Amino acid sequence: MSLKRCWVLGIVLAGFISTATAQVNPKEKFSAVLKALQDNYVDDIDDEQMVDAAINAMLQNLDPHSKYFSGRESEQMRKSMHGSFVGVGIQFVKQNDTVCITQIISDGPADKCGLLSGDRILKLDKEPVSGVSMASIDIVNKMKGEKNSTVDFEILRQNKPTPVSVKVTRGDVPDKSVKATYMLTNKIGYISLGIFNETTRKEIDAALIQLKKEGMKDLILDLQGNGGGYVQAAIGAADEFLKKKQMVYCSIGKDRGKDYYYTAGLGQFMEGRLVVLIDQNTASASEILTGALQDWDRAVIVGRRSFGKGVMQRPVPLFDGSVLQLTMARYYTPSGRSLQKPYKNLNYHEEINNRFKTGEMFDESFIVKPDSLKYTTLINKRTVYGGGGIIPDLYVPIDTTKSNEWLQIVFNLGLVNMSSFGYVNDHREELKEKYSDIKKFVKKFVVPEQIINNIIDEADRSGIIMSAENKTNEINMLSLQIKAQIASQLFEGNSSYLQIINQDNQCLLKGIDVLERSSLYNQLLNKK
Repeated sequence: MSLKRCWVLGIVLAGFISTATAQVNPKEKFSAVLKALQDNYVDDIDDEQMVDAAINAMLQNLDPHSKYFSGRESEQMRKSMHGSFVGVGIQFVKQNDTVCITQIISDGPADKCGLLSGDRILKLDKEPVSGVSMASIDIVNKMKGEKNSTVDFEILRQNKPTPVSVKVTRGDVPDKSVKATYMLTNKIGYISLGIFNETTRKEIDAALIQLKKEGMKDLILDLQGNGGGYVQAAIGAADEFLKKKQMVYCSIGKDRGKDYYYTAGLGQFMEGRLVVLIDQNTASASEILTGALQDWDRAVIVGRRSFGKGVMQRPVPLFDGSVLQLTMARYYTPSGRSLQKPYKNLNYHEEINNRFKTGEMFDESFIVKPDSLKYTTLINKRTVYGGGGIIPDLYVPIDTTKSNEWLQIVFNLGLVNMSSFGYVNDHREELKEKYSDIKKFVKKFVVPEQIINNIIDEADRSGIIMSAENKTNEINMLSLQIKAQIASQLFEGNSSYLQIINQDNQCLLKGIDVLERSSLYNQLLNKK
């Protein structure tokens, strides 16, 4: 073949390939690849698994928050945001092959059927669970089941000579958004919010009413560790604190149209002084609420820079019950800030670790504040920043003593939980008589030295040796954890636990200080 003919044929082939490539339908190509695998791959393949893997691979090329959930996963996700889950509503500890109930969740099925903290579970549906080698997860699985189905408990109750049978009908177990509500001082109330779900507004409303009855004038709202949830719940929460027709946020979607979201002015606490606690794990809906309160100069923000999630996801249901959770809009605070940290050319989920490496978690001066991301609050004209989370008005460095390795191992081994339960089980009536409420317990109860020594000795026998140089601090933290565990078993779980643990919460202590010093509060908000 002549050189000229080869050249002509090459042009023709190139044109053919170019035209063919331009005309390829990506959907048809995807189907063709799947069929090629089905027809030719050496082993049998699971079509559903292959498609799920392909979907996940596609989403990995987008942003870190767009995700695919199978039918089962999407149902679990929906239930987790409902404010309740199906179960029996107990917490237990397995100690020397004995299964003991440590906590009954208030208003859950077990509570309604008369099970009590301290009960020892002998059998579940006539199958022994105590005195046998059974993993805790297997015990949990035996308690799981469909709503309205039953599980038979055979229990041994303290001061009762013979076992008792209790039939529990599985049902809704409250999974509250508000984790704790109590008065810090005669005037300062406290609300800890763990998630934004369908019941958040109702729970905050009830908590505020309760605290106002107890004399609350000022409030600390704790959003530390709150990873977000329903955006609608954040709007409802903002409505508790902001005046009517104040913007909570603006969202901009693919069509570039703007949607604005405002308060209705129906809140319980629109006038009193407010402090919001945040940290590096405060994200998403929590940042929407915090950003609105900061931009309207409604609250002093205390803590560390928040996570930095400024995009919003909405579910796209698929025909088989699976769901695409797709990022469909970016949100902006009332001052116009985007809080989204970069996710291009960056290990997004390692960014928090980078804050430790740069020193930001220990020193405010390491927080980057570019002039290009500078904004102004709407009332007092303070300077705030966007581009990667919310920078607090008052910075609090992280307390590295709480990440002590010895304590973490001791906790993971269950030594604190088991020792606390054993003590409560042996002294339950005596403790309840002496400490009629959590306030008396907080003020007067001192952890017996013997419990602390027993835990240290048990840790030593397991080869976990406490360092001599940090001994005092570790013992203090161990004592606080034991006291909190005992409180959670004697009184209402999470709220009682937090009332003890919060005694060493540096962000909270700083928040109290801000509210007790009016001049500092006004200075931070630039109030005249």
